[in-house]
Amino acid sequence: MIANTEQTETAPASVAAEPKATKTAGAAKRRAHVASKKGKPGKKATPAKKAPKAAKGEKKGGAARDGSKAAKILDLLKRPGGATSKELMKATGWQPHSIRGFLSGTIGKKMGLAVTSTKSEDGERNYSIKS
Repeated sequence: MIANTEQTETAPASVAAEPKATKTAGAAKRRAHVASKKGKPGKKATPAKKAPKAAKGEKKGGAARDGSKAAKILDLLKRPGGATSKELMKATGWQPHSIRGFLSGTIGKKMGLAVTSTKSEDGERNYSIKS
């Protein structure tokens, strides 16, 4: 009978323990899909782009660093009669499309020099600049 009394005493102790907390939902309550009262902020204005600056040592009017490939090309183009595309390729080691791009982009647009192109009877392209 003693065992019986012990069981009755321990049973109420387990019932008296704190109940476990129930699990709650991990997400917030859902709302209706309605546009908010505040509008989204628009894009801010970006500052105007500035004109590109000339590189160090490179000035408008056809100046190039001494000993550079650009200086070699300018020297060849300023000769009387100019230079052929083959001569320019040999002097720089560039491919024909690179020579043409350099003449139109760097010399023509960036340096502001007028490049004259003529084609001889044998089909060879000749470039020159008035110095």
